[in-house]
Amino acid sequence: MIIPCYNASNIGMKPIIVYVYCRDKEEAEDIGRQLLKKRLVACVNIISSPIQSFFFWPPKQNFIEEASETLLLAKTFDDKWDDVEKTVKKMHLYDTPGIMAVLITHISKKYLAWMKKELYVKV
Repeated sequence: MIIPCYNASNIGMKPIIVYVYCRDKEEAEDIGRQLLKKRLVACVNIISSPIQSFFFWPPKQNFIEEASETLLLAKTFDDKWDDVEKTVKKMHLYDTPGIMAVLITHISKKYLAWMKKELYVKV
């Protein structure tokens, strides 16, 4: 069965996936639950198998740091970005947390409708 999908660039609300790199699974769970309670995101996924990250730290010191991290993925809309970012920064243990978003270019109609209902219809 083929499920119709939207080309997300043609709709007013821009769905996004927010990536948040966390110190551990517990931090990702705490942040994810808070984002859901505030209805800033419709869904979170946590990839708790450690992700190996390599990055320059401290800044401008030419030293490559290595860390095991947990990835939090959150599905929402671009108009919620500022509040999502603010909430994550307030809760995150890192001084400079990795928070970024990518635009969803295609999405199934049913999933998009569900996201809208969860985030924009008063419960």
